[in-house]
Amino acid sequence: MIDLHCHILPNIDDGAKSLEISLEMARIAVADGITIAACTPHILPGLYNNNGPQIRAALLQLREAIAEAGIALQLVAGADVHIAPDLAVRLSRGEAITLNDSRYLLLEPTHHVVPQRLEEHIFGLQTAGFVPVLTHPERLSWIEGHYDRIKRLVYTGVVMQLTAGSFMGGFGRRPRYWAERMLEDGLCHVLATDAHNTEQRAPRLSDAREVVARRAGEEEAANLTLNRPQAILANVAPSELVPPPSREQTATPKSWVNFFKRVRNRRVG
Repeated sequence: MIDLHCHILPNIDDGAKSLEISLEMARIAVADGITIAACTPHILPGLYNNNGPQIRAALLQLREAIAEAGIALQLVAGADVHIAPDLAVRLSRGEAITLNDSRYLLLEPTHHVVPQRLEEHIFGLQTAGFVPVLTHPERLSWIEGHYDRIKRLVYTGVVMQLTAGSFMGGFGRRPRYWAERMLEDGLCHVLATDAHNTEQRAPRLSDAREVVARRAGEEEAANLTLNRPQAILANVAPSELVPPPSREQTATPKSWVNFFKRVRNRRVG
């Protein structure tokens, strides 16, 4: 499995607080079946003043430490970038960075308030050649009244990345509901850990992968945790990403069996 969203770099944001925690997070990820993890610290001017060169330097140090510890985890660079009017300019300067230097950018919107001119900012990034990957939309408090907006973003080419813990109820009932609904509606492209530590926010994907496999099938579970993330890191064109299945395609065999049973019972009655 590939994790495109992990706050594993030590002492750089609200993720790992020490190198020891970073190494333990790496061990947890490998034990869970993750082979590649994107190091994606926040870039939020005024709070997390990280930049491309700083992230790359921290990544090199962590790679060396992981190699010395004998942990078989490949790390690639990235960032969880907050929406800002000058983001395209900062990307062109290398101050903000994409996933593995690809066209794909982890983009984090404000959590409690709909970002002003959201579609305009996203269109500007797309015009500049970037593909926004919206992080944890199911956890946004404003999704409740703006689900159609999420749908429109997908239709305009935005990739949706959901958090594994949402499917496990780790963020509460509402995020779990929206995660399941987005999956059923064909609006979920990638599953990631968004790991911050070794406890409540550990880098684990396998349990959520199994939940998704039961709901959407084994093939789509592989697409969410391996095939699409791999294609994103390889910088393939968005048109080459395997599209998520529609609501009809995500119906589980059991649900179809129950449907035909109800039809048969009605005929018998």
